Amino acid sequence: MSDPETEIQGIAALLAERQIELTAELVDAFRDRIPELPTDPALVELLVGSSGANLETFVHLMRGHIRVRDVHAPTAAVEYARRLAQRGTPPSALLRAYRIGQQLILQWAHAQITGGIDDPTLALRTTQLLTDTSFLYIDAVSEEVVQAYQEERERWLANRSAVQRETVDALLRGDRLDLAATEVALGYRLRQHHLGLVLWTAPGAGDLTDLTAVERTVARIAERIGAAGQPLFVPRDRETAWAWLPIGRTGELDAAGIDEVLAGGDGQVHVASGRSGAGEPGFRTTHEGAAAAHAVAQLGQHPAGRAVSYADPTVRAAALLAHDLPATRRLVLGALGDLAEDTDGAARLRETLLAFVEERESYVATAARVHLHKNTVKYRVDRAVEARGKPLGEERLDLELALIACKWLGPEVLVSAGGLMLVTKGYPSKSGTTAPG
Repeated sequence: MSDPETEIQGIAALLAERQIELTAELVDAFRDRIPELPTDPALVELLVGSSGANLETFVHLMRGHIRVRDVHAPTAAVEYARRLAQRGTPPSALLRAYRIGQQLILQWAHAQITGGIDDPTLALRTTQLLTDTSFLYIDAVSEEVVQAYQEERERWLANRSAVQRETVDALLRGDRLDLAATEVALGYRLRQHHLGLVLWTAPGAGDLTDLTAVERTVARIAERIGAAGQPLFVPRDRETAWAWLPIGRTGELDAAGIDEVLAGGDGQVHVASGRSGAGEPGFRTTHEGAAAAHAVAQLGQHPAGRAVSYADPTVRAAALLAHDLPATRRLVLGALGDLAEDTDGAARLRETLLAFVEERESYVATAARVHLHKNTVKYRVDRAVEARGKPLGEERLDLELALIACKWLGPEVLVSAGGLMLVTKGYPSKSGTTAPG
C-alpha cells in the first residue's frame, strides 16, 4: 500500500524529468507577471539558471537527499539576487518570483496527484506533505537570497556612490576628463541637456542613508517632466542629495511638474532646481544654480510642497543678496523703513507691494495675481508706501531688491517689531544706533 512519502518520490522523479520544460514555463511566467525584472539576455540567462537550480534542489529535498536545515540557495540563485541588487530592481520583485514559482509548481504537482492517485485520503495527505515541503524550501531559500540581495545592494551603492561622488566633484571643478569614460563611471550621458536638483530633508525628518524617499521623489519628478532617461542621483550626507535629470536635446521641460510632485508628497523632501544647461558645461551650471537656490531656501522660510527654482529671477537676485547679508540688511532697512518689520501685517503689505511693482503698478493685474479685490490692493499699497516713509518711485531699484530679499531671506534681513535688526551684530538698528553685540 502506498503512502504520501512514496507518492512524493514519484512526483519528484517526474519533476526531474521535466525540469527543463518547467523551468522555461517559470521564466515565461516571471517575465509576463513581474515587469520589474530585467529583460536583457544576460540576466534572463541567469534567471533560467536560477530557476532550474531551484527546481533541482527542491527535487533533492523531496527525495530526502538533503534535510531542510541543510538547504541552501543555489549559487545561480544567489548570483541572480546580487545582479538584481546591482541593477536597483526592488527586492519585492525577487520575492514575488519565488511566490509565483511556488504557486506554479504546486499547481503542476497537484494536477499529477489528482490524475495519478485514486484514493482521496492519500491524495489529500500527499498534497499536504508537498505543500508543507514547498513552504519549508521557499522559506529557507528566499531568506538567503534576500540577505544576499541586501548585502550586495549596500556594497554596490557604497562603491558606486564613492565613484560617482569623485567623478561629479571633478566635473564640477572643471577638471579635464575623458568624456566617454566619465559617462561610464556616472552611468549618465553628459552630451544632452540637464536639470540640476538639490534635495534635502529637515533635520531629523528623514535619513538619506536608505535613499528611498528622496530617490522616489527624483524618480517621480523625472517621470512627470518627461525626462529622457534615468536620473543621476548622488547622496551627499544624511540630509542632502544632488541629482541631474536628463532632458534630451531641446532642454524643454514642464517645470510646474516639480511642484505637482512635491504637492502630492508628505512635505518631508524639499527641492531646489537650477536652470537647464547643455553638455558638460551645462552639467556644472545647472547644479550651481540649484545649489544657489538651495542656499536661499536654507536662509529663508521655504514653504513645503514647492520647489525653489533658480529660473525665478527673484531667486537669482536673492542668491546674490545672500552673499553679503550685513549689506542686505542695511539695504532693507534703508529702502523699507517700518515696512521691514518682522510682523504678519508688514509681510502682507510687502507681498502685495512686490506684486504691484512686478505687475507694473497695475491694480487690476495685481488683484488677479494675489487673489484680492482691486480696492483691497490699493489700500494695501497705500499702507505700504506710508510705512515705507517715502514715495513709491523714490529709490525704486533699492525698493524692489529689498522686497525680494524679505520674500526669500525672511528673518535674516527683517527688523524685529521692537526696532532692532534680527540676527545682527554691530550693524545699524532701525533708530540708526548700533545694535548691541
